Amino acid sequence: MKQNLDEILEKTINTLDSSKKEIFSISESSRKEMDKIKEKISEVNEDIEEVISEIDKLEKENRKARLKLMEVSKKFDQYSEAEVKEVYERAEDTSVEIAVLQEKEEQLKNRRNDLEERLINVKKTFDKAENLVSKVSVVKKYLYGELSDLSEQFDDLQQKQDLAFKVIEAQEEERKRVAREIHDGPAQSIANLVFRVELAQKMMEKDKDKAKEELKTLKDMVRYSVKDVRKIIYDLRPMSLDDLGLIPTIRRYIEKFEEQTDLEVELKVMGNFKNIPKTHEITIFRIIQEALNNVHKHAEATHCDLKIEFTNNKINVLIVDNGTGFEIDEVGEGKYGLINMRERCELINAKMNINSNNTGTRISIIVPLDQKKE
Repeated sequence: MKQNLDEILEKTINTLDSSKKEIFSISESSRKEMDKIKEKISEVNEDIEEVISEIDKLEKENRKARLKLMEVSKKFDQYSEAEVKEVYERAEDTSVEIAVLQEKEEQLKNRRNDLEERLINVKKTFDKAENLVSKVSVVKKYLYGELSDLSEQFDDLQQKQDLAFKVIEAQEEERKRVAREIHDGPAQSIANLVFRVELAQKMMEKDKDKAKEELKTLKDMVRYSVKDVRKIIYDLRPMSLDDLGLIPTIRRYIEKFEEQTDLEVELKVMGNFKNIPKTHEITIFRIIQEALNNVHKHAEATHCDLKIEFTNNKINVLIVDNGTGFEIDEVGEGKYGLINMRERCELINAKMNINSNNTGTRISIIVPLDQKKE
């Protein structure tokens, strides 16, 4: 019995590891492609700066040539035909060179825009691959836990070691995810900002209108970077949980959620709110967050009721939507959101029950409270 379970466990984990390596390979290829594009953008920015500098020099020469041409025109009889021709040709040549360089500048800027758009698309592929890696890890942990439960009577000590390993692995993966988000988001944006600020400074001396356009672009980039940083911080832990508490944080999240989606969410809180452990607060919040995201992405619902009831020894959470529903037997086949919710429930010994049909889905969660800890 134990040998069969071990073989099943090993084959399942090996298959998942193989899939994870393939997805990771896609992720790494995307990362390398992103680095190449960023390098090309940097090169294009340098070319733009050189062209702008050259245009500035030619414009000065062109002004001198035109002033000389005006002088020759006024004192035409004092210059030979060859001298007049030379002055005229110099003024004309610099005008043509300026026009050619301005066209080159425009082409370089268009190329930079194309590269930046390409970078965004490659970044999306990279993010999807990273997300899939995380989901495979979730499935791996889920299956590993289920199969380990069956063999508990045979190898309790090994299970404890495996559990510790899974916790460490999950922590490391989360750290890597956050590090990559910071590296590929705010860190890259700030590096690009520094370069473009320097470029804007140089433009201020040569072309104030172009400098203003560049500063406007920089302003949008700064706003995006700040938004990116706030999102990373919020994903790590909503600060309002510490400042305001669970219910106000949920209310604030619902307000933003309704602004960003077409889904109407009605919150009803019953019973007397009580202080609960911080681990329970963040876990309940994440479960509700995951549930609402699932409703928005998959249920095709227009309305969702969220009820939270506090009793003496438990917290009842009820989430009901009017969407299309799904087959309960298919949970685990791509429905990683529900898997995440189940795992979070297990962390606080909560029970989750799901009922779904073509009129909607009803998710009931019961969170027990330890009277002694209260």
